[in-house]
Amino acid sequence: MPIHLIIDGYNLLGARGGLHGDVETRREALIRELAGYRQRKGLPVTVVFDGWRSGASTQQAEWREGIEVVYSRKGEQADAVVKRLAEKYGSGCAVVSSDHEVGNAARAHGSTVMTSGEFETRMHMSGTRPAARKQEADDEDDVRRSRDPKKKGNPKKLPKNLRKKANQLKKF
Repeated sequence: MPIHLIIDGYNLLGARGGLHGDVETRREALIRELAGYRQRKGLPVTVVFDGWRSGASTQQAEWREGIEVVYSRKGEQADAVVKRLAEKYGSGCAVVSSDHEVGNAARAHGSTVMTSGEFETRMHMSGTRPAARKQEADDEDDVRRSRDPKKKGNPKKLPKNLRKKANQLKKF
């Protein structure tokens, strides 16, 4: 079963340069980009937007271009919806949010968590030519821990927690 990708929509838009200007146009452009990403990767995608200021009295969901678009109900922030979805899917999902509280709640349920910036990079890498992706992956592998004479083991090997996260994120 593929990993379900849950995205904090306005958080991702904020990572792209803030929520200035025509937010509705930027939101629609994001939905189109996520639909393309879903097609390339074959992952189920849910993007959650705040509806708490002017939304409906109940949570609204719709399918657009193959992805589920969810708007939180009036009085509820998207963070609460993302946390609920992370609890529902557990280790079967990955949560995209730079919000520490959301990330910690998702990790507590076994979800993989990546920041909006990390996901933005991966989303754009998935649309590039294979040779360019290989070069970018090689560049990532060049990030190694510095040599500390007191530490034993392979100095070129990433620490275990970073290797685990890198393996989890390979799917994206």
